[in-house]
Amino acid sequence: MIPPNVERVLKKACGRGLFADLYFEETETTYIVLEDNQLEKVLAGKDAGVGLRAIYGDFHTAYAYSNDRSAETLEELANTISKLTGEGEKDISLAAPLEIPFLEIKRPPYEEGLSQKIDLARRANDTAWGVSSEIAQVKVIYQDVRKKIQILNSDGEWISGERIYTLLAVQVVAKKGEIIQTGYEPLGGAIGLEIFEKTPPEEIAEKAARRAVLMLSARKAPGGTMPVVLSAEAGGTMIHEAVGHGLEADLAAEGFSVYTGKIGQQVASPLITVIDDPTLMYQRGFYQFDDEGVRPEKTVLIEDGVLKDFLFDRLSALKEGRESNGHGRRESYRFRPIPRMSNTYIAPGTHNPEEIVRSVEKGLFVKKMGGGQVDTISGNFVFEITEGYLIEKGLLGEPVRGATISGNGPQILQIIDMVGNDLGFAIGTCGKDGQGVPVSDGQPTLRIPEIVVGGAVD
Repeated sequence: MIPPNVERVLKKACGRGLFADLYFEETETTYIVLEDNQLEKVLAGKDAGVGLRAIYGDFHTAYAYSNDRSAETLEELANTISKLTGEGEKDISLAAPLEIPFLEIKRPPYEEGLSQKIDLARRANDTAWGVSSEIAQVKVIYQDVRKKIQILNSDGEWISGERIYTLLAVQVVAKKGEIIQTGYEPLGGAIGLEIFEKTPPEEIAEKAARRAVLMLSARKAPGGTMPVVLSAEAGGTMIHEAVGHGLEADLAAEGFSVYTGKIGQQVASPLITVIDDPTLMYQRGFYQFDDEGVRPEKTVLIEDGVLKDFLFDRLSALKEGRESNGHGRRESYRFRPIPRMSNTYIAPGTHNPEEIVRSVEKGLFVKKMGGGQVDTISGNFVFEITEGYLIEKGLLGEPVRGATISGNGPQILQIIDMVGNDLGFAIGTCGKDGQGVPVSDGQPTLRIPEIVVGGAVD
C-alpha cells in the first residue's frame, strides 16, 4: 500500500534540487544450505522498506531509508533530506501507475512448498557424494527471491512490477592424499522452478563433483607465455571483471577506468563487440525496468573494437547531459542506485570452436574460469582456472590444475584474433560499493594468441 502523501514527500525531498524518487520494495526469500548431509540453514522470510533519494546542487545525492513505510516515516525522511535540498516550489503530479507484469513463470517459487525446495538440494547433495569415494565435502545452496517494486519520482512517473530469481549452486571438495581440489557449478536465472526440468539438480551436482575429482589426477599446469583458448563454457568472467566494470559510467567519469575519455577510439580488436542487455529474457541479469524506473536498453558498449558507450544511471546521465540507458541498480531499498552491469557478453563471431582449438600448436584450453582480482584503473587482472587442458598439436590433451591467467583486459581485447560462433553464459552476484546484484556474463570461444599463464607451485 502506497501512502497518500507521496507527492508531498517527493516535493519536500526534491526541494531546490534536480530530482527525487521513492523506491518501495517487498521481498520474499527462501534460502537453504545443505552441507555434509546436514541441513545447516533453512530461512524463509519477508522484508519490506522504502528508500528516498534526492539529487541536488552540483550532482550531490542525499539518501534515506526505512523498513517502516508509513506516511509519518516518509515525512520524517523527507524532512531530513530537505535540510540539504532546501525549500522548493516544484509541483509534482503523479501519473497513474504503469504496471508491468513479469515474464511467464510456469512454476513460481512462492507457490511451491518448502519441502520441494529442500528435496532439490538433497537430490544434488546425494548425486555429488555418489560420484566418487574421493569426495570429501559437499555444499548445496538453494535460493529463490520474489521482489515487488514500486518507483515514483519528481517527474511524475510511477512504475510497478516484480522480479523473480531462482538459484541452485553446488560446491564440492575432493581429496586424494595431500591433494585437495574443488568443483563449483551454479544454475539460475530470472525464472521459476521449471529451470530444473531442463537441467535437473543431479546434472549440476555431477558437473561440480566430476570437476573436483578430475583435477585430483591432473598434472600441474606449466607456466609461461602461451596461446590460450577460452571456451564459451568458461563464462564471461574476464569480460565482466577485466572490462565490464571499466564501462560503468560512474567509474569512467571519476577517472577510475582505463576507458575514461576514449569514446570513439579503437579499444579492442575489430573482431570484438561487447554488449550489455538487461532485456535477455530469463537470464539472471534480466529486468524490465531498472531500480530507478527506467526502461532498459540493449547497450552496445564496444562495436567492432570501437568504444561506443557506457552504462548509465540517472545521476551519471545527468552529469553528462543525456538520458540514462537503464543501468541504475541497487541491492535493496537500503542502498542508492549506481551504474551496474546486467547481462554482459562478447558477441559471437564467425569461427568454429573446433577450428579455434586446431589452430593452436601448443597452449592452454580453459573450460571453466574461477575467481580473480582486477584493477579497473589499469585493467590488470589475475584469474584462476578451475578446469583447464593442455592443447598439443591442435588437440585437447591432459587436464592441468593450479593454472592462472594474468594480463591487462584492454590489451587482451586488442589481440584476440579468433572469435567463435557459439555463446555461453555464466551467472553470479556482482559486488560493487558494498552491494550485490544478480548478473550473468558470457562469451563465445576466444583465442588469445599470447597471455601469461601461471603454473602450480609445489
